Amino acid sequence: MSNRNKGILLLLISAFGFSMMAALVKLSGDVPTVQKTLFRNLVSAMIAFGFVLYNKERLFGKKENQKLLLSRSALGTIGMVLFFYAIDNLVLSDADMLNKLSPFLLIIFSAIFLKEKARLYQILAIIIAFIGTLFIIKPAFSLDFIPYLAGIFSAVFAAGAYTLLRVLGDKEKFYTIVFYFSFFTTVTLLPFTIAFYEPMTLKQWVYLLSAGAFATLGQFGLTIAYKFAPAREISIFFYSTVVYSALISIILFDQVPDFLSILGYLTIFGASLYMFLKNNKEAKKGEATQ
Repeated sequence: MSNRNKGILLLLISAFGFSMMAALVKLSGDVPTVQKTLFRNLVSAMIAFGFVLYNKERLFGKKENQKLLLSRSALGTIGMVLFFYAIDNLVLSDADMLNKLSPFLLIIFSAIFLKEKARLYQILAIIIAFIGTLFIIKPAFSLDFIPYLAGIFSAVFAAGAYTLLRVLGDKEKFYTIVFYFSFFTTVTLLPFTIAFYEPMTLKQWVYLLSAGAFATLGQFGLTIAYKFAPAREISIFFYSTVVYSALISIILFDQVPDFLSILGYLTIFGASLYMFLKNNKEAKKGEATQ
């Protein structure tokens, strides 16, 4: 199997892991969002802790990277709480697709903070993706709009976290970054969880601990996939999460996305596919001129 195919397979596995995480979070039912987020990250912290110890790396990274690690963790924590809130209150595939706006927002943040020039085709893709978002949200500006807003802002904070991950680059091992983030989230949300704790049934415990395991599978699969092939060659396959989430919505929750939502999915996916093809074309041009 070629490295590219390995990368694609790992992305498909990662997408399945994140989709199952979202489904299990929704299945856990009437549990406070912060409590769900804490349990999801507690499992990830334990698994990442084992990787860090096994590889004899620093648990909390290097001293010079603390600001980046702390900022990335704070943004990621807020983004995850908002995403879980959206999962609880929207059709699963709607929440998932709104969160998938983060790659488009990453382009904007990279242009602003990393001084990376946005290409014309990238700007066009961002505009198309935004139009697709409107199809999903169907703005009515009532209280029903709040979960959609949470979904959008989950993508905003995720994009901020990914921007800082790009700055971190290879300065830290991926399992150190995962542990730092998971530990930060656990410690930060623990006081809120204690204050608003809701007793859970055995089934809810199983759902949330399993959500953490699947989330770790997704995180590690995503990270390792990009070690086998560049993001520009395989990233489009990560959008398979929306297919998984739509099927899960129908099978487990009897939630069928409406016509406008499906149109929104296709619009955002189309923008992603367009950007994916243009990125590959630009990269081949660059290789040809070298």
